[in-house]
Amino acid sequence: MKNLHNINWRGIWTIYKQEMRRTKTVFIQSIFSPVITTALYFVVFGAALGGSVKDLNGVTYMQYIVPGLIMMALLTNSFSAASSSIFFPKFMGTIYELLTAPLSYVEITLGYVLSAVTRSLIIGTIIFTVALFFTPITILHPWWTIFFSIITSFIFALFGFIIGLWASSFEKLQTIPVFIITPMSFLGGVFYSLSNLPPFWQKITLFNPMVYMIDSLRWSFFGIADINPTYSLLFIGVLTAIFFILISIIFRTGYNLRR
Repeated sequence: MKNLHNINWRGIWTIYKQEMRRTKTVFIQSIFSPVITTALYFVVFGAALGGSVKDLNGVTYMQYIVPGLIMMALLTNSFSAASSSIFFPKFMGTIYELLTAPLSYVEITLGYVLSAVTRSLIIGTIIFTVALFFTPITILHPWWTIFFSIITSFIFALFGFIIGLWASSFEKLQTIPVFIITPMSFLGGVFYSLSNLPPFWQKITLFNPMVYMIDSLRWSFFGIADINPTYSLLFIGVLTAIFFILISIIFRTGYNLRR
């Protein structure tokens, strides 16, 4: 592992700028579309159904779903940004130029992942602003909110980067978000409290990684949580280490880097 002085920061910045430029060229798809989709959730689940749902720990239902919807947007968009960013160079064959550049796998990963994180944070910030038009929100722990937003976006950008390297076709690339990420997000406590589930399903839900991320962000907003935030931090740290190890193995072995 390189020390901070030997890291090719210019190379990381070049990849980052390139990906942010690409985000601008597809602004409607990358930024505007997820914001509109999340706003519809506010209308349907918050405005339409919120009145029939009792307050949860002193928080209105409309307020309760805001952190979950923000986290869902952060996770899905950081994943999709990172996975597509590395998949298409591999698909088009331009990844060879990247692999022969004076960049380590850590530097390549950081360039793509940090741009995906930036994109998802922009979306999350816009969604939070939109939410203020539906309900007043006061964030109890703003610094923890920023931390959890950044670290969870980073984790799922790493996951997306892995899937982008793994996928050998566009169909495989779409399999994970459609059949895993979206269902796990909806079942991760976005629209309900885990305490409302039967005891058996509460235990089963703890195997869903989305639960820890959504619950930690909700705690930073309102100070309420179904899971101790310390456990969420430990889980997030372990997941980050696992993803970095997987990326290291892929680059060192060259697994599926050539189409």
